[in-house]
Amino acid sequence: MEFEKRFATEQDCRKYVFDLRYPSGFLCPDCGAASFWYIRRHTYRCQACKKDCSILAGTIFQDSHTPLAVWFRAIWYVVAQKQGTSALSLKQVLGLGSYQTAWTMLHKLRRAMVRPGREKLSGLIEVDETYVGGIRQGGKRGRGSENKILVAIAVEVNDKKIGRVRFKVIDDASSESLHGFVEEVAEKNSTIITDGWNGYNGLSAKGYLQEVSEKQEDNTLLPHVHTTVSLLKRWILGTLQGSCSKEHLSYYLDEYTFRYNRRKSKSRGLLFMRLLENAVQLETTTYKQLIS
Repeated sequence: MEFEKRFATEQDCRKYVFDLRYPSGFLCPDCGAASFWYIRRHTYRCQACKKDCSILAGTIFQDSHTPLAVWFRAIWYVVAQKQGTSALSLKQVLGLGSYQTAWTMLHKLRRAMVRPGREKLSGLIEVDETYVGGIRQGGKRGRGSENKILVAIAVEVNDKKIGRVRFKVIDDASSESLHGFVEEVAEKNSTIITDGWNGYNGLSAKGYLQEVSEKQEDNTLLPHVHTTVSLLKRWILGTLQGSCSKEHLSYYLDEYTFRYNRRKSKSRGLLFMRLLENAVQLETTTYKQLIS
């Protein structure tokens, strides 16, 4: 009820986006002047250089024919669902005209779930890989499993508890792929805990402390990664019915990371604001780009 009252009209939503984009007041992107006129829907004109500026340009809302009020309700619905949502569910809840519209909105929002310049993991970090996706055929196991997508996982360990996580789709379990993943997600001088796979050899030369994990009492290596992988696969099975293509899996992983790293947040409103903050910093992606 509080959400519906605050964002009852398109003008309410436009003002919220305006405040997110210009927290210190409007500045013309061309000349830097602070004075403007409101011209038409989402468009302002600088009083100094007379250039028009859309508050939606350079955001995921650019060129969208969907009203901001509908976008806001979609974002609220997405953050309110603890386990995620499907395009079909979003279409039904919002009364959208097509499945394609709902699917496009969800994928744009998934891209906005990665904050530009986000901090890397640090301290004690478990790193491993797992296969996600298709059905294994021929009984082949391990790092050579067929018809599956290889995903690297990094789990921050704080006082023997799982902290933040990161995922990335990788082509193979070679040193080049695994070292690149570690350098992308972990701060230098962090302690990287791995299994005995030789693809991790040489991390110490890259500025990390490397430890090889020993089996636990339950006969598992890397227990925090093991738990995280189990939760991820359960989420994919429940939210995506176990189906995810390699082309789009990265964005589903971004959504899971966004939700998992904020699992202790008690404020849906704060998650709504964080996702919108990211949304106004990212360039739009068209439907053709999403399916290409």
